[in-house]
Amino acid sequence: MRIRKLFKFENAHIVRNCSSERCKHSIHGHSYQIELILEAKRLDHGQMVYDFGLLKSSIKDIIDSFDHAICFWSKDDPEYIAACKKFSARWISLPVSPSAEQFSRVIFFWAQEILKQTQMQNGETDVSVYSVIAHETATGYAQCFADDVANEQMGKLALEEFAFSEQVCAEWHDPELYAKLIRGVRFVNPSVTMQVQPDA
Repeated sequence: MRIRKLFKFENAHIVRNCSSERCKHSIHGHSYQIELILEAKRLDHGQMVYDFGLLKSSIKDIIDSFDHAICFWSKDDPEYIAACKKFSARWISLPVSPSAEQFSRVIFFWAQEILKQTQMQNGETDVSVYSVIAHETATGYAQCFADDVANEQMGKLALEEFAFSEQVCAEWHDPELYAKLIRGVRFVNPSVTMQVQPDA
């Protein structure tokens, strides 16, 4: 069984080394729509793959980091990176290019890591990310699967290789969200009182 949750954000970037002259030389932005698709082979006590309400906490916060922020590849020109940090309170440093393809990989990676570190409280057993679709425009999107995240030929992803501005962190429900993710701190879902006893 699979479920889909839609997230939206506005983001700016330069995509270095791409074929388009405009995209590789000029800051530009997109209205992104992100489809996060989760799957499980059994349902929780509420007979859901994963309660949509639970996606409004850490996973929503980490995706919302992109909103009204500028993203840059950590290998870009140091002067450009310094200018991004100086003139934008909201920025994210990525170990890969800020393309739609990499956005789909990064969001898949973050969401999967959060789920791995989450203490489930309502009978969820094997919830995982099935796919992430990053709609960059009304006509173009990139779709990522687990094999793409693991494929180092597409760029290695490691939690320690990302950086967020102070303003981005301050706007999370927990400003220590990413630091806790790196340290392996457990995220604990709310406990649930059974109103109807599920089948054994």
